[in-house]
Amino acid sequence: MHARVTHFKGDAAQIEQGIRVIKETIVPSAKNMAGFKAGYWVVDRKAGKGFAITIFDSEAAMRASEQAAEESREQAAKTGTQITGVERYEVVASA
Repeated sequence: MHARVTHFKGDAAQIEQGIRVIKETIVPSAKNMAGFKAGYWVVDRKAGKGFAITIFDSEAAMRASEQAAEESREQAAKTGTQITGVERYEVVASA
């Protein structure tokens, strides 16, 4: 499996709007990506920051989802959220 980790931050006062976009737009989009296995979106409400981890069944599936993921990041940016980093990893163990 492979994982994409996306770090983001924004105005803590706008966090609820960002969470709504995650739940209503980004999560459904991720579920439609070929090879998508799981996703976790984690926020620190007070600090107005967080990260997302999306898991794919292969590196090829993760790479093939890049355009859709970029579109999701653009949706998040419309809420004032700033993407501060995107990293890709191989998953070597899970429990």
